[in-house]
Amino acid sequence: MTDNRRPHPATALDDVVHQRVRLGILTVLSEAHECRFATLRDELGLTDGNLNRHLQILERAGLLQVIKGYEGRRPCTWLRLTRQGRTALRAEVAALEQLVARIRAAGDDAG
Repeated sequence: MTDNRRPHPATALDDVVHQRVRLGILTVLSEAHECRFATLRDELGLTDGNLNRHLQILERAGLLQVIKGYEGRRPCTWLRLTRQGRTALRAEVAALEQLVARIRAAGDDAG
């Protein structure tokens, strides 16, 4: 039986964060202080254009910072999770954990 006084944990999922590529981006960035664009692209198996589009969405939401510069004479882009990005990722994981707990509890009750 559900508790109608509290919203379902699925309502806490953030549409910006929850999309699988963006969730992957935030997760990879949470593992390091910063990450090169090319490293992130290769880690997630994305094209430059696809990754760039998702980065624009996350940057506009204030969840990551894009730093452009040079490595020697070559242009390079580094990405860094913002404090707001870390908070959003933690909230997303907490909502997912609540969903998993409900699924497990329902499985126990159904058996």
